[in-house]
Amino acid sequence: MRRLWAAMLTAALAVGTSPGTASAGSARRAAASPVVAADQATRAVHVLDGGLTQWDAGGDGRGVLWSWSADGQQELGDLDPDSSWTNPSEAKFRELDGRRYLLATASGGLAAVVGYPDREVYWAADTGTGNAHSIDLLPDGNVAVAASTGGYVRLYAASAGPRVTRHAQVALAGAHGVHWDPGTRLLWALGSRELVALKVSGSAGDPALSVARRVGLPTRNGHDLAPVLTARGRLWVTTASAVYQYATAQGRFVSYPLQSRISGPGVKSIGDDPRTGQVLLARPEPGNPCDWCTSTLTLYQPDGTRTLLRGGVYKARWWTTARGQ
Repeated sequence: MRRLWAAMLTAALAVGTSPGTASAGSARRAAASPVVAADQATRAVHVLDGGLTQWDAGGDGRGVLWSWSADGQQELGDLDPDSSWTNPSEAKFRELDGRRYLLATASGGLAAVVGYPDREVYWAADTGTGNAHSIDLLPDGNVAVAASTGGYVRLYAASAGPRVTRHAQVALAGAHGVHWDPGTRLLWALGSRELVALKVSGSAGDPALSVARRVGLPTRNGHDLAPVLTARGRLWVTTASAVYQYATAQGRFVSYPLQSRISGPGVKSIGDDPRTGQVLLARPEPGNPCDWCTSTLTLYQPDGTRTLLRGGVYKARWWTTARGQ
């Protein structure tokens, strides 16, 4: 069974990396992108076949196309993954200079950028006890990290080497999300009460950050920040009680399709598939051994669910390098 999924790997993941914007017609024809999940039950990040309704990362490997964990990685031994890789909290797919990377953080403090599919570590650091919660890779090769209890956004000079910890820092209470937006060329970050746009200056080896815009949130406790991949210039923003879209050019929160159904409390991650327009979200489920995790992901347009058997998924995203426009 594992050999079968391995044989399907290249074709399935190639589908998931297309940055094209979906139309109603293409949505009916296109295959769904794969899904990447930060799974705290297995202490790993899994790339999962988006065409299946059930996956089994802890058993026979059904539907698992590729996985990565810091556990047992000799080259990360200096960062104490047993402790720093506790509770994987973020997973993204990015491209830089023709190479593709998994971006991951864990609440224990580890932040890593790992080559896909070879798993070679581009950069990694132990960010400390601030609860590293989100990460992004900038066009110059530097890495942004948001830490919630630490209350900061850092921009690490990762382009200077695989263990460089030199960084610029901006305070942001409850920092939970971070996203480099190619349209505005700003680093957006989400805190407990505000969405901020950060200007990057300085050099790649000695970066600087400054606040270019502050936007108060409609409701409190911001959590997830992600690009809307099927609508130009928009960001998904989740809080403890709702799901919003923010239009960067208009500078305001705007309505969106299916808002009355999609918006709700406790959403840990959300995103739309650039190929199909389907919306994927993760929110905690009652009875999961991990209070803030789920084994079942929710889909809209068309509606459905996907289940990671015995899973403890914190965030799940479409496995695509698209960043929005």
